[in-house]
Amino acid sequence: MQPSQLVRKAGKFCRNYEVNTKMTFVNESSAFVFIILPLLVFLARVVDVSIGTLRIIFVAKGLKHFAAMLGFFESLIWLIAVTQVIQNLNSWQTYIAFALGFAAGNYVGVALEEKIALGNLLIRIITQKEADKLVHVLRGEGHGVTSVDAMGESGPVKLIFSITKRKNLDTIISTIKKYNPNAFYTIEDMRYVNKSYPLPMSKRTLFPRLALGKRK
Repeated sequence: MQPSQLVRKAGKFCRNYEVNTKMTFVNESSAFVFIILPLLVFLARVVDVSIGTLRIIFVAKGLKHFAAMLGFFESLIWLIAVTQVIQNLNSWQTYIAFALGFAAGNYVGVALEEKIALGNLLIRIITQKEADKLVHVLRGEGHGVTSVDAMGESGPVKLIFSITKRKNLDTIISTIKKYNPNAFYTIEDMRYVNKSYPLPMSKRTLFPRLALGKRK
C-alpha cells in the first residue's frame, strides 16, 4: 500500500471518528437538557417550596431561629433552580418542571407540617348534658382539663377547656364523640403556652420541643 493511500485512510478515519464523537456529544447533551435538567429543576422546586411552607409556619408560631435557617436554604435552592431555567430559555421542559415543582412543593410542605404537627391547640367543649365522665376520661388520658358551669341560650351548660398538642387532637375528638357525641367544640391554634401543666408527649413526635412551642 502506497504512503498516499495510508494518509487518505488515516484522514478518513479521523473524520469519521470526529463525526461520531460529535453525534455522541449532541445526544448526551440533548438528554441532559430535555430530561435530566428538567428533573433536577423539578426536585429543586419541590425542596425549596416545601422548606418555604415550613418556614412560614415557623414564623407564624414565633420560631424565628428555625425560620431564619430554613430561609437560607430556601433562597439558595431557589436561586440554583432559577439560574438553570434562565440558562436554558429554549427548553420549555424546564418551564413545566419549574411550575410542577412549585405545585408539588406546596403539597409536600403541608404534608410534612401535618406529619410533624408543631404547636399546641386549645379545645373548647360545650355540652348540655353532664360531662363528669368526659372530663374524667380526658384527665385519665393525661390531658389538662378545666371545666366550669355556664349558661347557654337554652339553659345551663358545661364549658370544658383543654390545651393539647396537635398530635393528640384525633384522640381527644374520638373521646368527645364517644362520651358526648352531641357536644359542640371548637379548636384554636395556640401561639405560645407556658407549659405550667405537663402536656402529654407523643412517642412518635419528630420534634417534641418544637411541638410544645417552647420559646425563650
